[in-house]
Amino acid sequence: MKISDINDSMCLISKFLFSLYPDTSSSFPPAGKERMKLRNIILVMLLGAFACTPASGQTIYLSPSGDDGNPGTREKPLATLTAARDRVRELRQQGSITRPVEIIALPGEYFMSQPLQLGTEDSGDEKSPLIIKSEEGTKSLFSGGIRLKGFEKVNDKLWRCFIPPVAYNGLYFEQLYVNGQRAVRAREPDEGFARVKNVSETVLEKGSGRAPLFAVQKIGIDSLHASLVRNFTDDESRDALIIFYHNWDNTRKRISGCSSDSAFIFTVGQGMKPWNPVNSKSRYLIENFRAALDTPGEWFLDRSGYLYYIPREGETIENTEFIAPVLKEFVILKGESPEKPVSDIVFKNLVFQHAGYLTPADGNEPAQAAAPVSAVITADFANNISFTDCEIAHTGTYAFWFRRAVNNCLVTKCYMHNLGAGGVKIGETTLRQSVNELTHHITVDNNIITDAGHVFPCAVGIIIFHGSDNRLTHNEISNLRYSGISVGWIWGYAHSPSKRNIISYNHIHHLGWGELCDMGGVYTLGASEGTVVSNNVIHHVYSFDYGGWGLYTDEGSYGIIMENNLVYQCKNSGFHQHYGKENIIRNNILAFNIRGQLQATRIEEHQSISFTNNIVYFDKGTLLVNNWHKFNLFTDYNCYWDVRTKEIKFGDKTFAEWQKGGKDQHSVIADPMFADPASYDFRFKNLSVARRIKFVPFDYSQAGVYGEEGWRRKAMMSAGLFLKFDETVEKMEKK
Repeated sequence: MKISDINDSMCLISKFLFSLYPDTSSSFPPAGKERMKLRNIILVMLLGAFACTPASGQTIYLSPSGDDGNPGTREKPLATLTAARDRVRELRQQGSITRPVEIIALPGEYFMSQPLQLGTEDSGDEKSPLIIKSEEGTKSLFSGGIRLKGFEKVNDKLWRCFIPPVAYNGLYFEQLYVNGQRAVRAREPDEGFARVKNVSETVLEKGSGRAPLFAVQKIGIDSLHASLVRNFTDDESRDALIIFYHNWDNTRKRISGCSSDSAFIFTVGQGMKPWNPVNSKSRYLIENFRAALDTPGEWFLDRSGYLYYIPREGETIENTEFIAPVLKEFVILKGESPEKPVSDIVFKNLVFQHAGYLTPADGNEPAQAAAPVSAVITADFANNISFTDCEIAHTGTYAFWFRRAVNNCLVTKCYMHNLGAGGVKIGETTLRQSVNELTHHITVDNNIITDAGHVFPCAVGIIIFHGSDNRLTHNEISNLRYSGISVGWIWGYAHSPSKRNIISYNHIHHLGWGELCDMGGVYTLGASEGTVVSNNVIHHVYSFDYGGWGLYTDEGSYGIIMENNLVYQCKNSGFHQHYGKENIIRNNILAFNIRGQLQATRIEEHQSISFTNNIVYFDKGTLLVNNWHKFNLFTDYNCYWDVRTKEIKFGDKTFAEWQKGGKDQHSVIADPMFADPASYDFRFKNLSVARRIKFVPFDYSQAGVYGEEGWRRKAMMSAGLFLKFDETVEKMEKK
């Protein structure tokens, strides 16, 4: 306790005592026994004052109308999270705190000028954690953006505003949020994609890696787009991007030049990845140049300082709010080392919105799952950190990344939407030698992750890189362009630290949208002993070309159990194993998948999977795809049913021939008697067939979020998006 605080306390006590001794006002303090009595009262009250000082716990208040020079009381609150953090540091330096320290944000909107950075010195402990939360019953909004004012009409179909920091101070931004929605940067084509005509590459420096260190790509594009590129201003050449969609990746490049007499553009940078180059099957779009500004909802920011916007129907300058992001991150948690982490910090009931991403000068090279892309909330060397009932929205990157040496952390009941990349990343892509630097025991439970991949379509809802003993449960993951959940980051059978991860009771749906390939509702890589994927509901996964699977064990997936999952309406099959070993696939329902039902690729000598007690129900496509009928598997006690015919083909074999080869000895071709499969009601009206194959019914309605009705309702995707997805699938299936 500071001397000034003691003086303040003494003053308050004196005033109190003055009220107790009104008759001695002319000769205060009293003498004799009365003086002794007064001393005792002062002592008791001073002790009480010390007991109520920050050393025993403290509440610090924030308000949008506060001042960082204030003491942080409710009556005189602070203005920023950083000032509140500094106040807490003062409290901890003054002595032992035995109760929680709370930073309470009073209702309102806070515009952040810098991210909140918390380190080892900001740690709480089990008895006195640091709690950062909104006032009970409210949700305070922390924004990393600025409101843009001063819009004027250029004409009835075009507005503009002048932004001095863009014109004079070099400010630039690549995202814009209009009335709570992400506006579209001017682009060609306005919807969908154009097809790459052809590609050639000139390697200037090979380097020692698998991909060339430096190269020039010559890429044939649509002649109309080439003519637009030729007319770029210098600033447009600097700021425009050509974005390629190729298999599971995106490449984002500046256009370095355009041929004067043909439809070729040039890009410069790293050489293309030999395992996934841009080629004539790839597609592209070009964004952020003035001539592309031609559709309501589009915008373009000129380096002159003018932002141009084409209003949507019903928008007026008076009823339209524009927010431009100036921050990239909201919260950075970083301890000193695994031995000196930042710990015991709770975030509760907070809203973080409006963060941006700026593309580097040399663009973004392709990266599976947008692995290098940062997050708006990042933790390194951290433990016992929790985020409860928070909202993360309108970002340029991922929402969370529990990165290096992080453990025992929790994300629960958080609403993550309108994201530039994906939802939650766990662990690093770097394989650390010390086990102390690995990330483990992260729980991601009862969250909504939706409407993501706006900047990086190849991002994932939740991904575990190198990490063990994590639990991903009861999450709603929808409306992404790539995979829902991805686990593991080792290709092949080399050592992987990703063990004993639990992926259960998640509802994963409406992925892909026909934009990328090679995706899965749940996607796994590498040796993953002890990992269990169970009780998930996965449906409506649709890729551009190959892929679009429900359950997908990719390269080297090993030691995984997948059971009690319901998978339906996926493009290429409900389950696919590229290659792996000793995976157990049992007691699942795989239904109505479009092109095929069961798929396998690489044939290996060891037993690849055990496939038992499953129900495969379909009305289109084939039962088996690629090499399922050739690779080494144990398969038995399954039920197969094609509503079109009882003569199901197992590759080139009849069922009798298939069984004669030792497969599915106790399996059946029979109607499993679902209640109403056409309406995706896979409960049983009769269990006789299920009993024959020893199938154990499971309650798939438990997948997804839980809790109050409003929270469960928030997780539901709109009927309009359902219809749009179905229309996309129908259109692509007709091609």
